[in-house]
Amino acid sequence: MTGTEVTKESAKMILADDNFSTIVAAVREGRVIFDNIRKFLRYLLSSNVGEVFTVFGGVMLAGVLGITQPGTTGVAVPLLATQLLWINLLTDAAPALAMGVDPQTDDVMARSPRKLTDRVIDRDMWIDIAFIGIIMAAVTLIGMDMHLEGGLFTDRSIGGTHEFQMIEARTMGFTILVFAQLFNAIASRSARQSAFVGLFSNKWLWGAIGLSVVLQLVVIYVPFLNSAFGTTPLGPWAWVECICLAAVVLIASEIYKAIMRVIDRKRGIMA
Repeated sequence: MTGTEVTKESAKMILADDNFSTIVAAVREGRVIFDNIRKFLRYLLSSNVGEVFTVFGGVMLAGVLGITQPGTTGVAVPLLATQLLWINLLTDAAPALAMGVDPQTDDVMARSPRKLTDRVIDRDMWIDIAFIGIIMAAVTLIGMDMHLEGGLFTDRSIGGTHEFQMIEARTMGFTILVFAQLFNAIASRSARQSAFVGLFSNKWLWGAIGLSVVLQLVVIYVPFLNSAFGTTPLGPWAWVECICLAAVVLIASEIYKAIMRVIDRKRGIMA
């Protein structure tokens, strides 16, 4: 074995050419891959936490929100199992996969190097996940409550039987949760940068969002799927409510990021 081979065996990095900029390119690519893994995890975990909090909060606050069994005072589940499966298997999947090919952010090489002991999901990221999950659950339950008589936010008389109100409220909650997760996909592209920086740079993500919207329209407006998923067609005003409530997730994320950028500057961190 030659001295060169021994050196290669003991080296942590081997340059295949004489250009030292290759090291910079390798570091950049590594950071982009690591970033995309964190984006994927942030999006899926915060979305799943939102679903868990929606179901848990809906059951715990059923009496307050009016989420009860038709004709009784028994507790009803906020979302059906088929609706949750639809979200997890179809609506979530495409945006999550698109995160894997997200282009690099502008600040990818401006950050300080990570320590070897740093976790993939650190404390700040867990706080972000929990915060977005809580907001997601809150807007979903508020949207449902607005279509049920006897709830906290209902300021008008709602027609139809309680059974019909429950179907419409579940459709509202189902749709708000789907759109909240799509807004969350846009927000999850960076832990600190505004979602509006490079908003359209990932065409695959927008294609995935478009596909998810089409699938949601199908499950709401195709008659035989109404029976399978417990949905009913929504009117124009209901769609305005859904989109406005779902957009709160993106707004809350932007406020959270702005606060964290201020905190990071005080810490002296480029993040």
